[in-house]
Amino acid sequence: MSKYILEVCVDSVESAISAYNGGATRIELCSNLVIGGTTPDLELFKTIRNHIQIPINVMIRPRYGDFCYTEYEHEIMCRQVENFKNEGADAVVIGSLNIDGTLNEKQMKELIKEAGQCKITLHRAFDMCKDYFQTMEEAIKLGVDTILTSGGKQNCIVGAETIRNLVEQAEGRIEILVGAGVSQNNIAELIKRTKTKSFHMSGKTIIESIMKYRNPDVFMGLPGISEYKKYQTDEKIIKQVVEILQRNIESKTQIQE
Repeated sequence: MSKYILEVCVDSVESAISAYNGGATRIELCSNLVIGGTTPDLELFKTIRNHIQIPINVMIRPRYGDFCYTEYEHEIMCRQVENFKNEGADAVVIGSLNIDGTLNEKQMKELIKEAGQCKITLHRAFDMCKDYFQTMEEAIKLGVDTILTSGGKQNCIVGAETIRNLVEQAEGRIEILVGAGVSQNNIAELIKRTKTKSFHMSGKTIIESIMKYRNPDVFMGLPGISEYKKYQTDEKIIKQVVEILQRNIESKTQIQE
């Protein structure tokens, strides 16, 4: 059993296979990573499940933007959780806030109940909350298994001190998963600074479209984002990160044992 967690966030079959081949220990499946990730299509999940043999955690997020959801949106999220649970998702990745920045415990409880035996990750709605340490304690009481966080900052390097403080306060009661900016260039530093062994990344690179004909008068994508380029997980990057994790965590753990 691995001594670390490397969760790779993907939004395509190709990225999932690259993450798996690179040595990821689990997948977080989303759609639309370019806008922070939304709930993926059920058929995308089924196809990926047929091609990889590691856990798949599924993002439940009906839209981009904030994490304060209407009752209609919450109803959709509950049905999405139910659908992915029934299809065999290993975990659901959820998060709901009140208007004052506190955790919406009512909506969270209902989503967790709907998830049944699936594990629960509280996604980066956590980074948008008012009090990280209080929210962590509330998440633990709710039965959340994992918190994905950058330490409340734009990237995890800037938030590393807060992450370490969360890890220390958690005392193993919940997994603190470091995300937002994890790369092969900084993961060794993050291991030392955060004192955690769980990391989340996309390992993406830009892939040029195979389209030859391109109409210069029509623009279909978001401003500043070309529809002729896509982001895809790079197997080589994942392998590099795995090698660093093995060198800095797994080998040292084995020596201590």
